[in-house]
Amino acid sequence: KIGNKVNCIDEEIPFELSEGWAFIRLKTAWELISGRDLSPSEYNDKNDGIPYITGASNFRNGHISLVRWTTVPQVITRRGDLLLTCKGTIGEIAHNNFGEAHIARQIMAIRNIYSLNVDFLALCIEYSMTKIKQAAKGLIPGISREDILNLVIPIPPTKEQENICNKLKTTFSAIEHIEKSLN
Repeated sequence: KIGNKVNCIDEEIPFELSEGWAFIRLKTAWELISGRDLSPSEYNDKNDGIPYITGASNFRNGHISLVRWTTVPQVITRRGDLLLTCKGTIGEIAHNNFGEAHIARQIMAIRNIYSLNVDFLALCIEYSMTKIKQAAKGLIPGISREDILNLVIPIPPTKEQENICNKLKTTFSAIEHIEKSLN
């Protein structure tokens, strides 16, 4: 229900939920910030200003590599934002754990406005990534703001979000350890 208008979204509901869970659209709980490119004269490689994140080349295994800076930032990501590549190489995800940075148009920042679990959101976006990539359009693949804003996300109680994230971290760590021991 939005205002007085009720829309049936049964076709968008991917599975049944447990008691205490609810489906919401991403746009109801998070702010989406679209980046903007800078001209070459507006950035540098001399650590002067704040970081400038240009695209997928800055993403490494869920972390951001900082190699450019700008003294004239226009579109700012902040610590705690979830960063997502949306043009060219789409679907790379990383947490902003370093602070303010300017983002180029190949990047979207998803800002948590209700103190929900950003790790849980990242898992939900990763789960939806195949569907998101299928929606990518254009000669250079890209996903639109609407592709992200209209995602239907299952939201469990806060403690359950934490439990799910912790279990998956433990499981992924064990898998990584096993893979390393096999090599």
